[in-house]
Amino acid sequence: MVNLKRIIDAELQKRFNEAKVNRNEYLDIISGDLHKQLGFKQRMPSCCHAMREMMKTGDLILYAPPKRNGSTLKVRYFL
Repeated sequence: MVNLKRIIDAELQKRFNEAKVNRNEYLDIISGDLHKQLGFKQRMPSCCHAMREMMKTGDLILYAPPKRNGSTLKVRYFL
């Protein structure tokens, strides 16, 4: 069975590492972009859940869709 959380976490970690190498202060991620890049179909709740779990103290949800999980969830992760 495919472990979606592991796949999503690996992609998020890759993005964090790239942003750190570029010396960015933060990284904004939109769930729909993540979902599309991973080539998922019907896996938006998994993306949103993984994004929220990856948040640390100080990170911000810049936009939350009305139903909580959706392609417009936007999180700012401070590096």
